[in-house]
Amino acid sequence: MIGIVDYGMGNLFSVSKALERLNAPYFISQYKGNLMEADALLVPGVGSFRDAMKVLDRTGLTEMIQAFATTGKPVLGICLGMQLLFEESTENGLTKGLNLLPGKVERFTGQTAEGEAYKVPHMGWNKLRFTGDSPLLASLDEDYVYFVHSYYVKTNDPGVLVAVGDYYDVEVPAIVGRNNIFGMQFHPEKSSDMGMTLLRNFANLATERKTDQ
Repeated sequence: MIGIVDYGMGNLFSVSKALERLNAPYFISQYKGNLMEADALLVPGVGSFRDAMKVLDRTGLTEMIQAFATTGKPVLGICLGMQLLFEESTENGLTKGLNLLPGKVERFTGQTAEGEAYKVPHMGWNKLRFTGDSPLLASLDEDYVYFVHSYYVKTNDPGVLVAVGDYYDVEVPAIVGRNNIFGMQFHPEKSSDMGMTLLRNFANLATERKTDQ
């Protein structure tokens, strides 16, 4: 059973509907005790990093997610939820994140090194390039996914990169992961067959781990 964290800033409807289409059991909760009992945790997110962390800190969900991560059960962050997995963000001032993966979240500058202007937010379909191994990539080839974001992760640890996408001269971490912690910068629930397969592979991780216990 996948526990979806409800902290008031996630697109719960589209994510839950995608899991329903996959026949993947889930529940939505804001309660720490309930979420700790899940077989896997999904952290969605739309909006401001600082606002999200304020809610998570105030409600005790920050500590819950960090504790869940230590159990070895799968954790997946989507869009803002992926960014929250990292150390900090510069959005609306420097804000500490969940510190589950190494890296910092920064805003697209809107200008390439050569001075060419580009639009922010990054919005639309971009093709992924696989850069690492991950169970999320099972049965998948490189394909297009749908992004909507103004901030992206910068990390000095290439080992956490599973797939990247290019937006002008920025190499955008699109799928990240280490051990049981995973993130997707794009919206898998809006990314056609590619996105649905990624979500199915995550749901399978929860099922496989429960079976192994």
